[in-house]
Amino acid sequence: MLPMRPTPPDIVLLATEWRPRALIRAQLIEVGFEVVARNSWPMMRRHLRPGIKPRLVFVDLQGLDDPIRVLGELRVLMKPERVLVLTAMGTISIADIERLGFHVLHRPIVIDKVVRTAIALIRGASARTEVAKA
Repeated sequence: MLPMRPTPPDIVLLATEWRPRALIRAQLIEVGFEVVARNSWPMMRRHLRPGIKPRLVFVDLQGLDDPIRVLGELRVLMKPERVLVLTAMGTISIADIERLGFHVLHRPIVIDKVVRTAIALIRGASARTEVAKA
């Protein structure tokens, strides 16, 4: 019998702050996604191995050590269209995030918008169109 291949979660969420991480994770679970939440880049990176990558990666830049390095590494590990970045003041400009090809949500967040954008990305719709509707 062949060993079972691990099934990746739908979404891997990186957020250093507990409250936003818990809220976003809970709302995404509520709409039916399997979500793994991590508070550090090294912990999150373990979920981005070839062959078992999630359908979507969500990165909250707030409180993240060296967000430019994290986004640079993430661009190598994931297709940019499968990455959603939540902005944070004083980290990296929205234009720079978009130049990397990532989808962007702006602070302050509305949890409903986060959920709708995640659904649109996983279904293959354009997040920019979905965000524009919100």
